[in-house]
Amino acid sequence: MKRYLILLLALACGAAAAQSNPPVRLRGTVESFVAPDLVIKERSGKIFKLMLPEETGIAEVIPTDITTVQPGSFIGTAALPRVDGKLVALEVVVFPEAARGTGEGHYPWDLKPESSMTNATVANLSRSSDGRTLSLRYKEGEKTVIVPDGIPVVTLRAGDRSLIVPGAKVFIVAEPGDDQFTVRRLMIGRNGFQPPM
Repeated sequence: MKRYLILLLALACGAAAAQSNPPVRLRGTVESFVAPDLVIKERSGKIFKLMLPEETGIAEVIPTDITTVQPGSFIGTAALPRVDGKLVALEVVVFPEAARGTGEGHYPWDLKPESSMTNATVANLSRSSDGRTLSLRYKEGEKTVIVPDGIPVVTLRAGDRSLIVPGAKVFIVAEPGDDQFTVRRLMIGRNGFQPPM
């Protein structure tokens, strides 16, 4: 469980500490995996050859329902800004209770241009013609996020290497090296499910 929580903390934290080779986020499809060598086709179409150490944490991304988001839930959401200052969600991650506080805050994200990530507690929610409106509170402030109907909503559970098969969709946090990327965190979907973050 402790290893799983460390995994979640690192995955959700968007702001990396200053370092010469800051981590990169990769989204793509597994081409092949023969431990420790992982080959993925990134969403850009570029092929990446990565090294997956034995100790690297793996989390399975599981679809869930927007009704699991309730006042008091701790969530993460990638979103785009509206002109009125509100955010429109691109996806929502409902964190397990043991991971409450993971990466708390609001910071830039790279899912789409101008997107951000907010990890926070749901203070209030309401239903409207736009979908659901969430009032999110975190240590430094608060944000209002509109979650349109149909937006992917997921949660996480501990995964293992049996999920890493050709065609599996992944979200990876990798550390660049002199001649190779090293996978530090891996989130993966089962049966072709795409991690939406």
